[in-house]
Amino acid sequence: MATEIRPAHEDEMGDFGRMGGYVYGGSFGDGPDSLNATANRAEWTVCAFVDGRMAAMFATIPFTMRAVGNGIPMGGITSVGTLPEFRRQGLSRKLMTQALFDMHENGQSVTSLWASQAAIYQRYQFAMTTVLRDYTIDTVDIRFHDGVEAESQVRQVTPGEHFDTIKGLYIKFIADRMCYLHRSGVLWRNNMLEEIAEDGPTQVAISYDTDGTPVGYAIYTLRSGKVNHNSRSQELKIREIIWLNIDAYRSLWQFIAAHDLVGRISWRNAPVDDPIAELLAEPRLLHAQDREGLWFRIVDVVGALASRGYMSDGEIKIGIDDDRLTPWNNGVVKLNISAGAGIAEKTDATADIELSLKTLASLYTGFRSARDLANWGLLRGDEKSVGLADLIFKTPASPHCPDHF
Repeated sequence: MATEIRPAHEDEMGDFGRMGGYVYGGSFGDGPDSLNATANRAEWTVCAFVDGRMAAMFATIPFTMRAVGNGIPMGGITSVGTLPEFRRQGLSRKLMTQALFDMHENGQSVTSLWASQAAIYQRYQFAMTTVLRDYTIDTVDIRFHDGVEAESQVRQVTPGEHFDTIKGLYIKFIADRMCYLHRSGVLWRNNMLEEIAEDGPTQVAISYDTDGTPVGYAIYTLRSGKVNHNSRSQELKIREIIWLNIDAYRSLWQFIAAHDLVGRISWRNAPVDDPIAELLAEPRLLHAQDREGLWFRIVDVVGALASRGYMSDGEIKIGIDDDRLTPWNNGVVKLNISAGAGIAEKTDATADIELSLKTLASLYTGFRSARDLANWGLLRGDEKSVGLADLIFKTPASPHCPDHF
């Protein structure tokens, strides 16, 4: 059998869509017009063709990701699949190898994906770096333990007419955070503002401070007949809460709690450091559960370290365990940080800390501390170097990405 690794041609995107519909069981539609085809471009793909037939698929969406004050190019891996008759023949590894090479050539120093199976991507040095927190709570259980009422006022608005306002608030909120994506119009429409018939129309509420300045928003849906309750059968599904100060955050939860006919509030993608549990009188009634979020990989260590923002200055030499998929990363990189900006370069000096690319992904995003990684045997270095790495890679907030792709 002859195997060819290359991007799909424009006239082959129908096959790309059909394969996506099959391998994902219709999750993103079926046939040539499935979302796998319509949300991707031919030039973003790399596919395996066996004897001329598309056997495996892969796409990389060019995103910009926040990294502590900076926007950095990120390859968003999506639509990965292989037809059953071609599995366990090494096609996925060939596609991943080619894609990582292409990202390196294109200046995308980091990559991420939503994993169908974690075991697959841990082989390729991906690490889980965000958590999605689930809440399910009744409106009657939303009471602040300190009794403090927010001063900001919330108004329910029309999403289309106020899109510029919510987009501006989102940009401010994510500026210094980690792993949030710069949202294009398509990303807004396909995620936070998507219309899903069974959930009802997409709703937006904006919080305004006492001067009338927008300081936060909630995106949600509202639909009756979802809860087995004779007088409160409505469910309110939160998609996103964005806030520029804690008063705005409180005001949005007060607004949500004021929906007297709602018997269930659900939020399936809250950040792991969301503050509501610290504010409620009975936080256990959130019924909080954590699920895995984004899986992240370093494509180019030098480029990734140089493009990230930092909260502490210092110099550290990082030794990378050998990786066959991205051999250009092997060796030691010196990172020098001044005024929050990093300069990274290869060096022949001895490393202060040593770790795998998978472990570096956890450290780089601030998902794990150097101290924890060292305690778990995943990072090697003396006490001083581990402490310095803790300071250098600290983030203002936990990494989070609520957008699926």
